[in-house]
Amino acid sequence: MRKKIKKVLQSTRGSSSIEYVFLMIAVMALIVVFLNIASVKATQDNLNTYARELCRTAEISGRVGEETTNRAQELTENMGISPEINWSATGEIPLDGDVTVTCTSEQKIGLGGIGSWPVTLKGTASGKSEKYWK
Repeated sequence: MRKKIKKVLQSTRGSSSIEYVFLMIAVMALIVVFLNIASVKATQDNLNTYARELCRTAEISGRVGEETTNRAQELTENMGISPEINWSATGEIPLDGDVTVTCTSEQKIGLGGIGSWPVTLKGTASGKSEKYWK
């Protein structure tokens, strides 16, 4: 096998050189696609974490209001993302009441300078209020 590879590399024929150039271009394109997909996956994981943290804040405080707004600002500063936030309920949530938050963000995925396409990512979390309101 080693002799064969050495023979191919030492070959003076030009066709094998051209094939290797196209092979390298294809490999580089696959690496770029992989890196773009990894970036989208990382953003999706961050959105899920963002939503879980916001939902947990709403569960503990028993409402969607000042506490959740402050926590969203903290998360935006720490994580570097600022998604659109939608709540299933606002204001005070009764004890054991359901609350759901959906965080939506748009990211572009593409092949360098060839083109890019927007992808909508969503992170969702739900929980139950832990505070009793009189």
